[in-house]
Amino acid sequence: MKKKNPVYITGHRHPDTDSIASSIAYAFFKKSMGIPTIPCRLGALNAETSYLLDRFGFEAPLLLQDARMKLSEIEMDSPVSITPDTTIYETLQIMQQNNRAYCGVVDEEKHLLGMVTKSDVAVVGLDDTARSIDILAHTSSENIRKTLNGQILYDDADAVINGKVSIIAMTMPERLDRYDVEKRIVIVGADTMAQKKCIQLGAGMLIIVWADKVDESVIEEAKVHHCPIILSGHGTMNTSRYLYFAPSVERIMKRNPVSFHNHELAEDVGVKMLRNRYRAYPVVDQNDQLAGYISRYHIMDAPKRKLILVDHNEFSQSVNAIEKSQVLEVIDHHRINDFSTSQPVAFRNEIVGSTATIVATIFRENQIPIPPNLAGLLLGALLSDTMDFHSPTTTEKDISTANILAAIADLDIEEFAQEMFTITSNQDKVSFPDMINQDLKIYDIHSCKLSISQVIVPSARDTQRDAKEITAALDRFAQKKYIDLAVLVFTSILENGSVIYAGGSRAPWAAEAFPNADGSEHTFQENLLSRKQQILPALTSVISEYIGG
Repeated sequence: MKKKNPVYITGHRHPDTDSIASSIAYAFFKKSMGIPTIPCRLGALNAETSYLLDRFGFEAPLLLQDARMKLSEIEMDSPVSITPDTTIYETLQIMQQNNRAYCGVVDEEKHLLGMVTKSDVAVVGLDDTARSIDILAHTSSENIRKTLNGQILYDDADAVINGKVSIIAMTMPERLDRYDVEKRIVIVGADTMAQKKCIQLGAGMLIIVWADKVDESVIEEAKVHHCPIILSGHGTMNTSRYLYFAPSVERIMKRNPVSFHNHELAEDVGVKMLRNRYRAYPVVDQNDQLAGYISRYHIMDAPKRKLILVDHNEFSQSVNAIEKSQVLEVIDHHRINDFSTSQPVAFRNEIVGSTATIVATIFRENQIPIPPNLAGLLLGALLSDTMDFHSPTTTEKDISTANILAAIADLDIEEFAQEMFTITSNQDKVSFPDMINQDLKIYDIHSCKLSISQVIVPSARDTQRDAKEITAALDRFAQKKYIDLAVLVFTSILENGSVIYAGGSRAPWAAEAFPNADGSEHTFQENLLSRKQQILPALTSVISEYIGG
């Protein structure tokens, strides 16, 4: 089954509105250029983003947890299958028709029961004699008829067959006493006397060759002795050959075969394959239904996931195992830190307050119209990242782009901003641990692991009454995530400032970066709004003083 290999567009871990909106918008742009894309997220959505997606009619992007490909995303062989009652002969035909050396056995709901290979079939009639006899002893008359392309002249539910086979098609009737035919499957010719004699000697089943019909007296004799009669569509040789392929595959299939789920990573499956020597492995879906077959060839030939990064360029901020993927583009407005690729990429980094500004500009540069609802989503992201233009990262380009987006979406910027921040800044029902993870970014600065979380609230000053609880939550977070310095910033646009809390072993460094006034702790910091341009640089400077090179 040929799989498409779309491009996945993703923002950073702990996504904010800018990363989500930019992923959705840039995916729309790429699709309009004929490139299949999927917008993604790397974590849970915050309240603001959820509100804006709902307001403008967008679904939450796909949650991408790993850059490596899953089995469901790579090419595999189609799920050709059979049921347990399929004859071995029919199974061989299906294998040949589909150019397969294997076939999965499924129930009525397509749940995997077992596997049959050509190797399993090859030993039928040649393997252990006792096993072959047992298999034939439990084979129905109908299966034998189908396999021999024949006709059932008489069947009997009380027949007793031991699974042994005797071929006496060319034997004279007077010599039949020399043969042990009791309870056996007997292949006999068109001689009526020979047919009746075999029945009288206790044959378990007659298979008649080289005949178009049998005498009625033979049928009557068969009824007396409970001996089924089948008229074969083949001669003696082929009848004896095909007879062993009449049993159902249930008798020879391997139960509980090594299988994989389609949500497993192709890389992990490749490692597991090294423990076995099978040609192919069945793959089941989330409903445990057969989805296809995978081989080493498919794993080796699997493509890398194609990624476009928006609103970040640091691999530490990106999806797990990103080094196993192929990064095609980056669109960002942050610092460039540890970005490195093995192949050239398109890299667009601008000094603006929001990635949404860059994405909207790309639409205009390529003369691609922005739908009103998408314009509204981008405007919300722009206002969020620039904090309604109060952030020092705001540029004239951000403001002009916002005006264009507002016109397309038919929104009043001031009213829309007030509505958005009023609804999404209410954190009354959000716990402090959840706040830490809402809009979180982690940095590695001179081997110091720093985390900065930023939460928009109506009043930053009001958080001071919960200082002990906030600090305790930060300490627990730092210990659990092995963070040296964990910082939580409560920012109020209305108050035009923030209050900073810190946890972890390096917590005192935060107070050095943002000194408290009048000896009090957690002082309100006026005009402190931007994580990127104000908070991170100040903390970086202090860290560098202590452990920088």
